Amino acid sequence: MRVSEVMTRGAECVRPDTSLQEAARKMRDLDVGPLPVCGDNDRLVGMLTDRDITVRAVADGQDTRATQVREVMTPDIIYCYEDQDVAEAARLMKDNQVRRLVVLNRDKRLAGIVSLGDLAVQTGNEKLAGNTLEAVSEPAMPAR
Repeated sequence: MRVSEVMTRGAECVRPDTSLQEAARKMRDLDVGPLPVCGDNDRLVGMLTDRDITVRAVADGQDTRATQVREVMTPDIIYCYEDQDVAEAARLMKDNQVRRLVVLNRDKRLAGIVSLGDLAVQTGNEKLAGNTLEAVSEPAMPAR
């Protein structure tokens, strides 16, 4: 089964120069925690999560109206392609301990997002989903 068969389509991007306040509003309105960050030609340049806003900006007292997405986003994104097998997406999730992957087309433009939940529900492969969840949930060493 291909990633394109299970992913969530229509994921929206935020631009790197968007304020964190505006990005947070978009997260609220879309009812999502992560937002892909797209630069020129809708190319993926990073990922912003609600946790990034809280931990990297609010906790340090930054003004969310003046702070731009590029200042707190994660620039190195783990992604997969829409034509890859879901088993490969699951391996990427396990190896990198992430619960969701940005999905790109072969032109490296955003096609959607695939989550651990998508793997569990859409594939019907309980073993794949269970093994992935177990690996993703392994405790990581705290960054101190």
